[in-house]
Amino acid sequence: QVQPVESGGGLVQAGGSLRLSCTASGRTFSGYNMGWFRQAPGKEREFVAGIIWSPETTRYADSVKGRFTISRDNAKNTVYLQMNSLKPEDTAVYYCTTVSRATMTSFGSWGQGTQVTVSS
Repeated sequence: QVQPVESGGGLVQAGGSLRLSCTASGRTFSGYNMGWFRQAPGKEREFVAGIIWSPETTRYADSVKGRFTISRDNAKNTVYLQMNSLKPEDTAVYYCTTVSRATMTSFGSWGQGTQVTVSS
């Protein structure tokens, strides 16, 4: 089973950018559909972005469309989330995991996540 390891979070001002990375411990991401999720304090974990293995297509939550970009580098076994024009409401712990193709439902292991804090 793929065990994700997230990194790249931090503190940024509103309007700034961050790039999150997700690598796999123990196995390759090859062949898997991958997704980014986030959980803000006191809220449910929510879907942010997903990338289908083949053909490579992407999906986004309405709240991040046009600002976030998910991508993958198969040679590096890494999935990225480029986050631009960040808003205070993007503050959350961000996680990546394997997802189903049809509904982007998570079905894999969760990592520790990486904290993103956006100041106003």
